[in-house]
Amino acid sequence: MDRFEIHGGNRLEGKLTIKGSKNATLPLMAAALLTDEPVILRHVPDLADIGNMRRLLDNLSCLLDWQPLEDLNSAGGTLRIHADPAGNSHAHYDIVRTMRASICVLGPMLARRGKARVSLPGGCAIGERPVDLHLHGLKALGAEITRDGGDIIASIPDVAGRPGRLKGARIFLGGPFGSTVLGTANVMSAACLAEGTTIIECAACEPEIVDLAKMLTAMGARITGAGSPRLTIEGVRQLSGCDHTILPDRIEAGTYMCAAAITGGDLTLDNCPVDALMAHMDRMQLMGVTFQFDGKLDPLRTSCRVTVGTRILPTELTTQPHPGYPTDLQAQLMAVLSLADGTSIVTERIFPERFLHVAELSRMGAQIYRTGPTANITGVKKLTGTQVMASDLRASACLVLAGLAAEGMTTVNRVYHLDRGYERMEERLRTLGARIQRVSETVPEPLPG
Repeated sequence: MDRFEIHGGNRLEGKLTIKGSKNATLPLMAAALLTDEPVILRHVPDLADIGNMRRLLDNLSCLLDWQPLEDLNSAGGTLRIHADPAGNSHAHYDIVRTMRASICVLGPMLARRGKARVSLPGGCAIGERPVDLHLHGLKALGAEITRDGGDIIASIPDVAGRPGRLKGARIFLGGPFGSTVLGTANVMSAACLAEGTTIIECAACEPEIVDLAKMLTAMGARITGAGSPRLTIEGVRQLSGCDHTILPDRIEAGTYMCAAAITGGDLTLDNCPVDALMAHMDRMQLMGVTFQFDGKLDPLRTSCRVTVGTRILPTELTTQPHPGYPTDLQAQLMAVLSLADGTSIVTERIFPERFLHVAELSRMGAQIYRTGPTANITGVKKLTGTQVMASDLRASACLVLAGLAAEGMTTVNRVYHLDRGYERMEERLRTLGARIQRVSETVPEPLPG
């Protein structure tokens, strides 16, 4: 199992190009199941999760042509997907268990093929994340949903002996922690081929949902309201292929902003989605971080220079659905706040158990006291390198950031989590001056006899 060895203390300087968004790419790939024409996706990051989704689509009778770009500073490769509408409709457990976004194939496959069987998905250990809202929305569109062991079985009832269609409906998708991003993607995708009008109330407003709506519209869908809590979809008979460039990854960009801050660095991030990071940048500005923009470029894909003064100031934040502070950047910012000059308060409202990184930061000398969904962080003068264990994707990034600033060597174990969401992170950090290397453990051969 791979690990990172990090010798902290180096100031990061240089330039990076932000990759295409992982959280946008996965639903976009699933949406290719809605048409029997080719879909071309550009700026696709080369990540473990993307590889698993390619495996899943291959298993679901899609032809795929993947052209990665070896350049460390590219925005990503190109993926061509051509789905067979009469192909296999069973998403098996051995692939689906590796990532939660596998559930995104349920709505498109149901709408286009009339049936779908999808194993309940896996993913990071950050708390319970049921799919009940996905099923609630698809049932409202007329799907019949049953369970068989760990599989969800969805179908569209026949009408007079002929294949039926989903029916437009008014659907409320709010849950105990707000809107559901993947649930919105699933129901919106299915509604594109439904008969009549669908209104989704309490829809997710995340930029990744806007990007999905943009691609679906290019395929011939009729969607209004993307980016607001109310989506209106006028169903169509069929969708065509398209050529779509994926938006930049706001979480990767926010993570490297934190890397600049925690090392007192000076980084320029190209292809940076600053409009999608206003909440994160607001908190960082209060902490003493400075941002400079190249206003000549598209504000969704601008060039952003990140610098920090002589000290980091404390702050308070509460994670919320977009446009609030993103839960996927909570752990990374907490690493920075561990070195702030004062006490900070972080409250997690999306996944209240998303604090597995706290114990590992404490092993490095951070002073963090957690009460329920709130953590109080009293900044310390220094962190000390030690052995730490990554528990999930964003917690892994948090520990790498802490290691970049710590005295001595930090060993981050189980970095396979990082490979799910950050392409060649250690190589990209080395180009900025970090002393970091990946170490692969070899399994010893069994003794003879």
